[in-house]
Amino acid sequence: MSNKNISLHKPLRYFIELSYDGTAYHGWQIQPNGSSVQETLQRALLLLLRTEVSVTGAGRTDAGVHAAMMVAHFDVEVPLPAPPVRDGGRKQSACDYFVYRLNGVLPHDIAIHSIYPVADDMHARFSARARTYYYYVHTRKSPFLRDRSWRLVSTPDFEVMNRAAATLLEYEDFTSFSKLNTDTKTNICRVTSARWVQLSDYEWRFEITADRFLRNMVRAIVGTLMEVGRGTLSIEGFREVIELKNRSKAGDSVPARGLFLVNVKY
Repeated sequence: MSNKNISLHKPLRYFIELSYDGTAYHGWQIQPNGSSVQETLQRALLLLLRTEVSVTGAGRTDAGVHAAMMVAHFDVEVPLPAPPVRDGGRKQSACDYFVYRLNGVLPHDIAIHSIYPVADDMHARFSARARTYYYYVHTRKSPFLRDRSWRLVSTPDFEVMNRAAATLLEYEDFTSFSKLNTDTKTNICRVTSARWVQLSDYEWRFEITADRFLRNMVRAIVGTLMEVGRGTLSIEGFREVIELKNRSKAGDSVPARGLFLVNVKY
């Protein structure tokens, strides 16, 4: 039996740090009926590397959700191509050169910030120790915030919302804030920070950090906190929502446009 087509070399793994405006995409993950960030990135890599490349992200942002910093990894059989040698020019690394080329073929709403080699046991999703999301809201009409923030018709009580948000750190099972019928094996998450921060007279953002997040979790939490801020749900009622482990008891999910993945920690 011939082994001439079998590679004797381990694939090389690279991490990519990127950001994207999720408005035009059906989320990060490849979808059968709409464009995704993952698919767009894989097509760009195929164009430059002339080989099929599978990209794995640190998370699966939903349709319309943005990322100020997403991390992903891909494997290739050979190192990234070296840049051309130019007399008198600044020498560029293969990774920096590939960032430049990749940005050149990607659409304007996806930007690559860095690419670097990692150990083959590093995994963009499973090696991540913490992720941070921001959710933005505003209370004054603004043409510049309409795709990046959720406009509120009235100002809720952010002080009481912060007291309710602090209780998230006391729980681990967030079934009440999870999208139904997912393939997730556990709804256990460890939230280490959750608070509302005022940015201006009419802008606030919700900041939350955890080791992992469930599908739709942040948007469902924000929607339920809004009920607290409007006085239709008490802090004890918020606790009860968590303890019931029932999605129908929590508030509505807020619009995707205000949500950003902002950090992934390894």
